[in-house]
Amino acid sequence: MRWWKVLGLAGLAGVAATGVVVARAERRRRAYTPEEIRARLRDRHAEANTPGTDPDAPA
Repeated sequence: MRWWKVLGLAGLAGVAATGVVVARAERRRRAYTPEEIRARLRDRHAEANTPGTDPDAPA
């Protein structure tokens, strides 16, 4: 019976740690203003459409 308790506590600790990681990522994601997000998306789009930067192209 003791092993089940230890396993259960370890599971709860894992769930709590996962929640902390998710909360930090969400806070970091929400720290951007909408203008910053648009600018980053435009930069990524321009980079993806630049000729010669295709990662699937043969070297």
